[in-house]
Amino acid sequence: MRFENYLKSEVSLKAILILSVFIILLIGGFTYKYITNLTYSQKLVNQTYNVNLQLKQLVSQLRRAENLHKNYILTKDAYYVNTYLDTKKSVNTTVQELNNLIGATNQQSQNLKTLDQLINDLYLHFSKINTFTENDSVDTKIYNSLYYEERLIMNDIINQTDIMYNKENEHLITTYQKEEEYTNYIEFTPLFYFLTLLVILMFIVMAYIKISNDLKLIKAKNELLLISKESSNQSEIIGKYGNWIWHVEANTFQYSDNLYRMLGEEPNAFEASPHNFLKFVHPEDVQKLTDGLNKMMDSKELPFINYRIIEKNGSIKYLKAYAKSIYGLDGQKRVLGTTTDITEETKNLLVLEERNLELERNNKELTAFNYAASHDLQEPLRKIQTFVSRLQEKEMLNISATGIQYFEGIKSAVVRMRLLIDDLIHFSKANKPHEVYVRKDLNTLFENAKKDLAEIIEEKKAEIITDKLPEARIIAFQIQQLFSNLLSNSLKYSKKDTSPIIKINYSKVISAAESHLSKAVEGSYHKITVTDNGIGFEQKYSNKIFELFTRLHNKQDYSGTGIGLSICKKIVENHKGYIFSKGESNIGAVFTIYIPIHP
Repeated sequence: MRFENYLKSEVSLKAILILSVFIILLIGGFTYKYITNLTYSQKLVNQTYNVNLQLKQLVSQLRRAENLHKNYILTKDAYYVNTYLDTKKSVNTTVQELNNLIGATNQQSQNLKTLDQLINDLYLHFSKINTFTENDSVDTKIYNSLYYEERLIMNDIINQTDIMYNKENEHLITTYQKEEEYTNYIEFTPLFYFLTLLVILMFIVMAYIKISNDLKLIKAKNELLLISKESSNQSEIIGKYGNWIWHVEANTFQYSDNLYRMLGEEPNAFEASPHNFLKFVHPEDVQKLTDGLNKMMDSKELPFINYRIIEKNGSIKYLKAYAKSIYGLDGQKRVLGTTTDITEETKNLLVLEERNLELERNNKELTAFNYAASHDLQEPLRKIQTFVSRLQEKEMLNISATGIQYFEGIKSAVVRMRLLIDDLIHFSKANKPHEVYVRKDLNTLFENAKKDLAEIIEEKKAEIITDKLPEARIIAFQIQQLFSNLLSNSLKYSKKDTSPIIKINYSKVISAAESHLSKAVEGSYHKITVTDNGIGFEQKYSNKIFELFTRLHNKQDYSGTGIGLSICKKIVENHKGYIFSKGESNIGAVFTIYIPIHP
């Protein structure tokens, strides 16, 4: 009995030992599997988190660039140009970070290339709107069309980032599905597992250390997430927008703190739901927003929709909302929405429209003035000149010396009035930039301008030295008028006892290489310099001389109306160019013109 009991005890001990070993092996196996999966999952979570974080940061940067660009369009403040162009550097850095994270994955790499192209399209579109809005008068329809195209590009960027979000999440889910394949693979490698069991205790210690380190890493990531969340909250306040989430399966809503603030309420002041939100919507916009929400319930997406809300104090705000469906790591479907406060933007657009209408009225008045100047004013002037001519022919012998003096004063006044009317008509024509651009040889236009002034050139024995000028796409008659006015200005203000010497120099330059063009659009320019040896002017008047009716000398010494250089400036601006002057008394003047080179 004792032996049998011993055997039973030994068998039991062996069974216990075997069972213990089995349990250890089982624990070891599960531990190894857990460590492997945890390491892999951690790596995947880190990569997915970093990619998604960079994508969110990229969208935030682009939204900031978009807002700065809108501020520039509204204010034309050069500060906003430099600021929103600086965002391009940070955007490029973010794109490079995404490229490093994604690696050589074909599909995501292609998605990133598409996203990068859309970003380039957006900044190119900014430049297109900048070029368009630099004109004194803006066609509202064309501007609205450009603005609509900008919104389409921004929508495409957001859609492309959503595609990359989903792709990362799909990759994560696919990885989980492959875990079964790893299990099958392990079953076919028993020898590896048995050898591993010999050092199971060491593995347990290592597992403990690894788990401890992972927990520290996860804690650090959680702290980073908290910082990111707080940063996002601050960005919402600064950017005047709020986020909301619709959990589709649970049919519950979640509003960000700033969304409550946009409604004039404290965070969590009421239960997040469409019904409660509609209480703040302007009565005239309730139906529109309700239809949009109903459509969202069906399609799980909310297209861009503008509406108004009324705060408790009676203030009206203009909001814009957009939403897109996404899938979380848990497979649950959610609709992520963004609501932006566009009150200032809307009010500024209304002011801009009012100013455009006012500008249109001014243009009509200017057209009426042109008609009067070319018809109603010139007809009486022609009659005065006719009567003066007849008096000079038939009555001069009967007029006293004092009368002759008065008569000469009348003739001089008539000539000045004729010049003034002609210059005003030229200025009016130069004030219309929407003319047809044609490719013309500038040498021909310059020679035509010289022919118009041939008499005074010969009279003053002027020497004109000219470089060979290029062909250019320009408004031909305006450029000829520009040459004529600059030559006339140099001839008019020449020294009495010195023959005028006028030099025309040409070169092709790049804006970045010219200090004068520090604020100009990047590109190549025709640079034309007109230098003379006339009486010059003090440098402090270098900008004032381009103002309408500005004269630095009295009309008894030098004729003129003070409009010629104003016409030059207007013509250069019509060509999106720049004109600068430099003078020195009794030495001469230099006028430098930059005209953009068009293909």
